[in-house]
Amino acid sequence: MTSVTRVTGTRERRTVLQICKGLLCGRIRWYTTGSADQLQDVLFDLCRRRHFILGDEPTATSLLGGFHSLGPLGSELKKNLINEWWSMVQLKREQVLAIDTLHHLPGESGSLTKPLLRICPEPWQEFLQKRDITKDQLVDFLKGSVGQLGILRHDLLYGALLHYTPCLELVNRKLPFGIAEVGKCFHPFSDGENNGVPLTRVGERTVASLAWFSSAKTSGQWRDYWLRHRLLWWQRFSQVPSRFSSDHLDNMSVIHYHFPWGKEPIESLCCMDDSALTQMHCGASAKLQGRDGRKSVLPHVVWASADLARGLLAYLSDALQMTENLLTRGRDQRRMVLKIHPSLAPIKVAVDLGKGPAVDLRLVCQGLSDELRESRISVWPGYMDTLQTPMEQLFTKYDEMGVMFTVLVSDVTLENGLLQLRSRDTTIKETMHISKLRGFLSQYITATKKY
Repeated sequence: MTSVTRVTGTRERRTVLQICKGLLCGRIRWYTTGSADQLQDVLFDLCRRRHFILGDEPTATSLLGGFHSLGPLGSELKKNLINEWWSMVQLKREQVLAIDTLHHLPGESGSLTKPLLRICPEPWQEFLQKRDITKDQLVDFLKGSVGQLGILRHDLLYGALLHYTPCLELVNRKLPFGIAEVGKCFHPFSDGENNGVPLTRVGERTVASLAWFSSAKTSGQWRDYWLRHRLLWWQRFSQVPSRFSSDHLDNMSVIHYHFPWGKEPIESLCCMDDSALTQMHCGASAKLQGRDGRKSVLPHVVWASADLARGLLAYLSDALQMTENLLTRGRDQRRMVLKIHPSLAPIKVAVDLGKGPAVDLRLVCQGLSDELRESRISVWPGYMDTLQTPMEQLFTKYDEMGVMFTVLVSDVTLENGLLQLRSRDTTIKETMHISKLRGFLSQYITATKKY
């Protein structure tokens, strides 16, 4: 680990010792408990204020149903989650092929998806404005529209089964192998009634799917392998791993997360026989056979499907902690912090200004930010804000955004290259030379990615 130069006076050392003593003696308390409604309201309010989630008044139903867009921080968190999923699937396992299929499937194909119409208003308006429309004409128009529109996919299994044959050829027909995909899926959602007529909306979610093809005699072993691996993967990024659990029902296993309002599924894992493929490709069983040693067999399928939108919400709920600092004197002694895992944190470091000439300090901040981004370290450019904000409010803001480190550049930096580095998790400030910062952050982030 890169050495860190500590430059603290007697007063600062005393403060650090008090904080450490307070943590050991319970004078700084961490709160992760409370009533379900309180934790839920705090979580949703924080996600909205810090723009993880866009839209007014999010609820558990609307978020789980996929009716909210993601803001800048939520989008970055989701991107990191997807990258970690791909890393798990492709870097940790041989013979996994990636595909990217269409959202919109042909109307006549709907065997594995639920029909969700995508209505184009202009043709409908033109047709309905015509006079003297007969019942038969209306039926014919509806049938034609449905045939042209097709259906929106409900899951990603259809694409994996559909493109199984070319993927099998790429791996020289050798089993086992997997087909992986991340993409949008759509599902109907009941939203009450209007004058006795049920209202249905279409929810949207991002799904990560892995279809693993193996021989019948090894499919049970692969099912156990992937279930254990997937549960450990979810727990790896969690502050409280026990909130993730798995249940088993015959040929299906489900991984749940315990939200403040209750347990919700975030991933399912199914074990299917060779009928999944033979129904998709009728009369082509010879082309579907893969090599298991010296034998040619029809493969069984282990299918893992993760709802990344729910997973993102699970990690936000898991990361939220409220603290009460009994060492500080002030009206508001409690603070909220999102202790998001370093691999998933949307912003790794915020670069901001301390005391000193603003123009010169901004130039240093800009150069430092560019250097960090070249190392693929995400930076929040706090130095660009022209409004003066008290430091404690600034730290509160960054803690609620889940920013791992805050760097303060001041006149001391201009004199001798020393800057101040504050940790989100410990709140302790350390002094470091500017030349050491990139190496320290790179090594810190790399260390957190190791299993």
